[in-house]
Amino acid sequence: MPFVRSVRALLPLAGAALLLAAAAQPATAGMEEAVKALQAGDPVAAEKELQVLAKERDPRAQFLLGLYIYGNAESKLFDISKATPLLLDASERGYLPAMIPLAGAYAEGKGVPKSLFEAYKWCAIADRWNVPNANLALEQAARELPADEIEKAKAAALAYQFKTK
Repeated sequence: MPFVRSVRALLPLAGAALLLAAAAQPATAGMEEAVKALQAGDPVAAEKELQVLAKERDPRAQFLLGLYIYGNAESKLFDISKATPLLLDASERGYLPAMIPLAGAYAEGKGVPKSLFEAYKWCAIADRWNVPNANLALEQAARELPADEIEKAKAAALAYQFKTK
């Protein structure tokens, strides 16, 4: 099974966990309304609530916008050029649920240049931080990347430091 399909298979699990986690986080204006709108199938209302939070660089809002609003091909607001930068910013600042979808974007070249190296690196970072099912994505990514590149990607993942701003 190619890496991209295996990552897609893991997304519903990550998404369900995130929706529950987002609702359980400390109260943030708009987050609860956005989650309710997503659950009700209203991406336009969810986008309105999440955009305010995403402008403040709330990684939960960036993730929800990036994966469910702009990154969902079934959404009427689908726009991969908006989705991937949101997932990248959230991932670079350590938001774990965004890392596997970001790896999938790199593997497919969706919103970023195609890079199996970057896909592997983000899977390795996610695995290091015990993201559920990251090990499966990492194994699949390893099948598609040459051995010498795997070692370089592992080193890049180990050396990676999350951004603080």
